[in-house]
Amino acid sequence: MIRISKLADYAVVMLTSMAQERGVVLSAAALSERTRISEPTVAKILKILGQDGLVASQRGAHGGYKLARAPERIPISAVIEALDGPIALTTCVDGALLDCSLAQTCGVRGRWDEVNITIRNALEEITLADMMRGKTCCGPLQSNHQVQEETEDHYGRH
Repeated sequence: MIRISKLADYAVVMLTSMAQERGVVLSAAALSERTRISEPTVAKILKILGQDGLVASQRGAHGGYKLARAPERIPISAVIEALDGPIALTTCVDGALLDCSLAQTCGVRGRWDEVNITIRNALEEITLADMMRGKTCCGPLQSNHQVQEETEDHYGRH
C-alpha cells in the first residue's frame, strides 16, 4: 500500500487549518486545540515545516506560527517531502540503484521512474487551497475503515 506518514497527514491538516485565517499567528497550543492533534506532535511538525520554509515563526508574548506563503503557492508535494523526504515509490527511483540487490537483473529497472514522476507531478498540482475546498478542517483525516463504512452506508451496501 502506498501511504504518506501520519505526520505528513497531520501537517496537511494543520496547514489547512492555518490557511483558513491567513496571516493569523497561532501558537502550537492553539493549533493543537483547533486540530485535535497533540501539542507535542504539533510542535514537532511546526519545527520541521519552519525549517523547510512552509511556516514562519514569530517570537514574543503573542508569538506563534503562520503560513510562509499563500495556500495557493504551497503544493502538497512540498508538505509530504518536508515530513517524509523525497517522494520515491521504490529504492531504485531517481537512479538510486545502489540499495537494490536486483538492480542488475531487474526487468522493470528504470520504469518506476515514470510512475514516480506522474505521482510527484500530481502532488505538485494539488495545493493547500485545493485541500481546503469542501468540508471545513477540524482534525486528522478519518481512517480508511471509517471512510469505507461511511461509503457503504451512503450507497446502502453492507
